Amino acid sequence: MESSLETVALFSLKLAYETEGQSPILRDDLIMGDYQKDVFELLVRRGDVEAIQLKVDECLGLALNALGGTDKPLGRELHRLSADFSSAKTMEQLDVPLIVIKDYLKDIQ
Repeated sequence: MESSLETVALFSLKLAYETEGQSPILRDDLIMGDYQKDVFELLVRRGDVEAIQLKVDECLGLALNALGGTDKPLGRELHRLSADFSSAKTMEQLDVPLIVIKDYLKDIQ
């Protein structure tokens, strides 16, 4: 799960901040500091669903803005997918929506 959380954060930040012609954002970049695998590992070990959702929601909010918000089809779909993730109450309930979001962000890169 930690790897998927980091990947969602990375893809979201790429959408928000990466520009054509510049170096790509990588997992070890400073911008990923609060969203690295070890940060998510700690939250997963604690079972802190709310903190995980908050961190992912921060990134997804940036991605949503980069996609033009909910007025655009890609943004509308990301918003719909993120609602499922945000409504999860347990660690187990985070898994499926997280994978769906990860795959969606990968597809639209």
